[in-house]
Amino acid sequence: MIKKDPKPSTCSDTEKQTQLEKDKIIERQLRFQDLLISISTTYINADLSDIDTLINTSLQQIGEFVASDRSYIFSYNFKDNTTSNTYEWCPTGIAPEIENLQNVPIDYIPQWIEAHQKGEAFYVEDVSQLPKDGKQGLRAVLEPQGIKSLITIPKIKNGELIGFIGFDAVKKLNKYTENEKDILFVYANMLVNIIKRKENEERIKAQKKKKEELLQSLSLQNEELSEYAHVVSHDLKAPLINIHTLISWFMDDHKATFTENDLKPLHQVLFNVEKMDFLIKGILDYSTIDKLEQQDKLVNLNTLIAEILQTFLIPKHISITVQDNLPNLYGNTWRFKQVFQNLIQNAIKYSDKDKAQGTIELGYTEQDGLFQFYVKDNGVGIKPEYFEKIFKVFTKLESSSSSSGIGLSIVKKIITFYKGTLWLESEEGSGTTFYFTLPKSGSH
Repeated sequence: MIKKDPKPSTCSDTEKQTQLEKDKIIERQLRFQDLLISISTTYINADLSDIDTLINTSLQQIGEFVASDRSYIFSYNFKDNTTSNTYEWCPTGIAPEIENLQNVPIDYIPQWIEAHQKGEAFYVEDVSQLPKDGKQGLRAVLEPQGIKSLITIPKIKNGELIGFIGFDAVKKLNKYTENEKDILFVYANMLVNIIKRKENEERIKAQKKKKEELLQSLSLQNEELSEYAHVVSHDLKAPLINIHTLISWFMDDHKATFTENDLKPLHQVLFNVEKMDFLIKGILDYSTIDKLEQQDKLVNLNTLIAEILQTFLIPKHISITVQDNLPNLYGNTWRFKQVFQNLIQNAIKYSDKDKAQGTIELGYTEQDGLFQFYVKDNGVGIKPEYFEKIFKVFTKLESSSSSSGIGLSIVKKIITFYKGTLWLESEEGSGTTFYFTLPKSGSH
């Protein structure tokens, strides 16, 4: 017996129609996702100087896609308990409502406030089905705007409800699937992110502007302080010179009649005048270290040290040894001169006069990217508690000399200016060694 093959099953027209509708829904969702990706790409790559145009364009694109007759953005003001329309798109023939929707009391919309605070959408498929709950009820708010359907999606920034986006249907009822609601939530998050990015950019611009204003102000203040330091220096030094000259003349004119005891107070005056002169010079030098406009150049340290030593009156009991072939450094001659001059002068000043022979050694070693210099003496030494204090302005180990107490502060400031390091090793009665580093960059 031959069996006949059964007839192939066929789908009914209803099943075909159902499948077509499903395919349309899927195809629509894919197009919606593509639109969102396109908007997102535009947001990411866009210059946010015209953020209003970007947002309005995206409102139109989304509004047209979901067949909305009005798409908009509102911000919440929970301090005043109001909400205001900040952006709106309407197609031709639909009256805008943005001017009429400023500072609207949120008491008018308790239903969607409650939904938004839960992070949920508020959706009204048919406004005409809302209860008639008086002049301030939701239906009374929506119907005058011609709204038949609407959906609003909360905007949440850093866990805080800040507003919502909404889509009104005026010409006909509009339905939204759950997937479409999810996509609208993504769009709401994109808007929040672009607003945050704009706020960050504005904050950075404000900080840059404030920084520029501060730098300009500091520059002006530095110029004024520099000018002031020079003026004060000149105005103070002039009378000091006159006092020194007049007292010196007076002492010369009366040296035959005055005893040494009579001249002692005048010598003290001259000592203090010289001390004041050193102090003024030190302050001026310290204030101008980082304001020099002299062009940097390659400085031969061998020549520089030789010139410095020629200006010193070196006591007979002190010998100074300088290492041969010191390196050349690229920088400011005056700054380098101040460093070595103050360190050598300090070593001479604190040399132990009771020792038969005082020695001062100056040299250097090479390290990776650095020259490490040293100025070593066998003088009185320094107590450990003074290791840091001596680099502060006006700090001196003793007050009997006419020095300003600024020399080591100047050294510290210059070494710091060149991004070097300054430190010392010392033992009371055995001497002190000052070390400092300077970068090799630009040096030969």
